[in-house]
Amino acid sequence: MEVFLIKAAQLILSLSILVILHELGHYLPAVLFKTRVEKFYLFFNPGFSILRYRKVNGIRKYAWFTKKTPESWADGSNNTEWGIGWLPLGGYVKIAGMIDESMDKDQMENEPQPHEFRTKKVWQRFIIMVGGVVVNLILGFIIYIGVLLYWGSEQIDPQKLTHGMSVHPYMAKYGMESGDKILEIEGKPVSDYSEISKKIMLRGGRNILVQKQNGVTKNIILPEDIDMELFQNGAMPIVGARATTAVIKEVVENSPAEAAGLKPGESIDSINGQNIHYFDELQSILYNNKDKVVLLSIRGKNQTIRNIKCKVKSDGTLGFKPDISEKNLLDSNAYFTKNFGFVEGVTSGISYGMNTLSDYVAQFKFLFTKKGATSMGGFASMGNMFAPSWDWHSFWLSTALISIILAFMNILPIPALDGGHLIFLLYEGITGKPAPEKVLVVAQYIGFFFLIGLMLYANGSDIYRLIFP
Repeated sequence: MEVFLIKAAQLILSLSILVILHELGHYLPAVLFKTRVEKFYLFFNPGFSILRYRKVNGIRKYAWFTKKTPESWADGSNNTEWGIGWLPLGGYVKIAGMIDESMDKDQMENEPQPHEFRTKKVWQRFIIMVGGVVVNLILGFIIYIGVLLYWGSEQIDPQKLTHGMSVHPYMAKYGMESGDKILEIEGKPVSDYSEISKKIMLRGGRNILVQKQNGVTKNIILPEDIDMELFQNGAMPIVGARATTAVIKEVVENSPAEAAGLKPGESIDSINGQNIHYFDELQSILYNNKDKVVLLSIRGKNQTIRNIKCKVKSDGTLGFKPDISEKNLLDSNAYFTKNFGFVEGVTSGISYGMNTLSDYVAQFKFLFTKKGATSMGGFASMGNMFAPSWDWHSFWLSTALISIILAFMNILPIPALDGGHLIFLLYEGITGKPAPEKVLVVAQYIGFFFLIGLMLYANGSDIYRLIFP
């Protein structure tokens, strides 16, 4: 429960920051172009609001847990109502003279007013609508820049890597195995091993220069469809740091590991009587015993030994995250933190952000597969992006990733999203006339129900995996 609360707190804080800044991206240009913003809300407020605030005749007015705006606030109706809703699925700004997800069409029946969205020039409306996406994108880049400048980047010196890397057992069919060193991908030297899986899965890396344990180098050409093959077989991550022991850092809720009674801090000494010296040995044995029950020898924190049985999942895992910290790493002296000067930190942070965006877009090819569709997740999956204990480094990296995801998702040409509004503005800019109001209303309904259905499916998948791990 403690881990759940820590992750939930990080997720809510992250979303609060991102939603407020995204909506400010709409609010500020609206104010700049003298467009009335009726409401600015963090989270949605169907039924009631946790907090409402508005300045009325120069006096600040607050209302807690109310169903609607107090009638006495009517004198301040030209001022924005600021509020916090109870449903943490996002947020919104309600702009006068605009058909949005609120479906408020009453004002559209009146004569257009100078302060309304619909009376502004197309380019002004375009800037108002694209503002949120731009803010999320820039924010992601700024966070990455800040992370690199403050914490630096974990890198590796291949010359000091005497024990090689941990390689997923599926890669043995292509001549790669644990203990190998990945020297180059597509002719470019590898210094950050955390990027190897991304380069192969998402960036088309197929030409791999590998150094075997005997010192012999080998050029491996992977097939063009290796990305889809690895995804379908659950062979991820492809490469990782090599650890001396299989120490448990976190047990996944409702997993076979939790059912078997595994606990953080314990280590796995053997499986079916076979001793475990390296974590990749554990990974290989489990992968070859998918959907089977195995006998584990567990060493507790007090060095006591107990034997338990545990079901291996269909992806060859038990449902725990290993402790790949420096104390458990082989060749720990090969890993170092690269610090950045300001200029290099800025350019590297922007490059990091661009790679993150392109990697996320590239992942969509997996979504249109049976495995990809069933892998979709909602808020529980987002919460699992955060560390089980409060870690600001991890928090900001996850927040930057979510910010870039929000930027991309919001620019999609789906009605009810910013991208949907932009499509209609482009239509108006090209044809010289706005889309019919009935079309806008129908489009909003279609987009709204599509997004609700998608959200129900994604969060339903989380619940299903929770019940049937």
